[in-house]
Amino acid sequence: MQQYDLQGQPYGTRNAILNTEARTVEAEVLSRRCVIMRLADFSYAKYQKALRQSAGAVVIILPKNMSAMPQDIVQQFMELEPEMLATETIVPVYFAMEDDELLSIYTQTLTSSSSQGSLSAAEVLLHTATANGFQMITSGAQSKAVNDWAITSLEGRLAGVGGEDLPTIVVVAHYDSFGVAPWLSYGADSNGSGVSMLLELARLFSKLYTYKRTHAGYNLLFFVSGGGKFNYQGTKRWLEDNLDHTDSSLLQDNVAFVLCLDTLGNGDSLHLHVSKPPKEGTPQYSLLKELEMVSSSQYPELKFSMTHKKINLADDMLAWEHERFGIRRLPAFTLSHLPSHRLAQRSSIMDVRSVSPSSRYGVGEPPAGPHVDVKKLSRNTKVVAEALARVIYNLTEKGAPGDLQIFSEQMQVQEEQLSAVVDWLTAQPRAAQLVDKDSSVVSTLEYHLGRYLKDVKKHYVKADKRDPEFVFYDQLKQTMNAYRVKPAIFDLLLAVCIAAYLGVMYLAIQNFGLLYSVVRRITQPKTKAH
Repeated sequence: MQQYDLQGQPYGTRNAILNTEARTVEAEVLSRRCVIMRLADFSYAKYQKALRQSAGAVVIILPKNMSAMPQDIVQQFMELEPEMLATETIVPVYFAMEDDELLSIYTQTLTSSSSQGSLSAAEVLLHTATANGFQMITSGAQSKAVNDWAITSLEGRLAGVGGEDLPTIVVVAHYDSFGVAPWLSYGADSNGSGVSMLLELARLFSKLYTYKRTHAGYNLLFFVSGGGKFNYQGTKRWLEDNLDHTDSSLLQDNVAFVLCLDTLGNGDSLHLHVSKPPKEGTPQYSLLKELEMVSSSQYPELKFSMTHKKINLADDMLAWEHERFGIRRLPAFTLSHLPSHRLAQRSSIMDVRSVSPSSRYGVGEPPAGPHVDVKKLSRNTKVVAEALARVIYNLTEKGAPGDLQIFSEQMQVQEEQLSAVVDWLTAQPRAAQLVDKDSSVVSTLEYHLGRYLKDVKKHYVKADKRDPEFVFYDQLKQTMNAYRVKPAIFDLLLAVCIAAYLGVMYLAIQNFGLLYSVVRRITQPKTKAH
């Protein structure tokens, strides 16, 4: 389970060591026991029962194919993940993928735990003494803080043509994922879809900027941020570096707007989240209108709307990434198919990519929970690309119709490319605690950005050792061994039986000796005296 500190507030479990006997939540006594639960039977009430009874640990068994789980179970668990993280506990909490051996352990433990309720006290004692049990033991060490972890972000640019003080459009997407367990956080929709869209936009506009005829008078700056799920730490440091610690930066000059891409791989609606509604005549307002026009004229089934929410500086966590830019007075907004930042699928281990190829392309039953529909991701990418192009080339003022498609034929959005990037991103967990500066995720992102953009750079952020905004911990993945054992009462009962046996044997031997003496006296012939 997650273990981290953010703004001085601890989240998740505070312990990692496990060496206790297994029980299921159906058992009467859970104190100092390892409570095993299946996801299908999991509830927050059962989880709280284990914590209240001071369980030695909790192990939640997840199905191999989480996308095949019933929708109600998936939705319930997604909504419980934030509550589990918000409940600080010293009880180690682990998640394990089911297999035959683990299910066998669970079944035997469940039978042992649940059968005791209908038995008499003597029968319970006998059952407890004779039943097989399992001792669950982890092989790792206690978790400790990682003090020098670096969160990596990347930037690249396409320079405009036609002057020095050109306006700059910034496109942003965070690449890290989040869920109750870091090693199970794959972030397919949030935010694999956003990164996939950013890379496709970089590819399309790099082609346009290659030709003199379509080389526009806008600088395009692409930023793939790290630490997005931890209050956008990578973006915060990038802004500080560009606005406070340098004299020359595109962010200091003429920023038209910042467009953040977040969770765009599904749905039939697009929401432009803003902290301040754009004023008429500004580039932000132009993008808003172009998104409306492209959506309504080219994709009537797509519902586009603007969602206004002020920045609440009193909250520990910002709602959307554009708020980081808004705090620094840069015009910014976030585009998402989600109507609210509070929806559970933004931060869930259920946001996975493990679906069949037919489901990916809109054939067959879609999986439960968050997932990426490549056709809808491709459509959303096309909408964003067309709207950006209409702003950059000022097509509306030039009289271009709303149904004009710039990205078609040789310049069309490539579904296969989008799908391949999402597949690659979700092939490994991308929790911020797992992606270091030498990670293959970072190096591959750097390679793809370098194919399309110029001046690709890495940016790093480490927590301040004196007053850290975030603290990560190690031991996020451990090997757990299950040993088949007899309960302690079995040893006690065995000792009593052995003692009783020895006592009986001792008495039998003593009684036999006494009986022998009596018989001998009776049968011994009497001697006559002379």
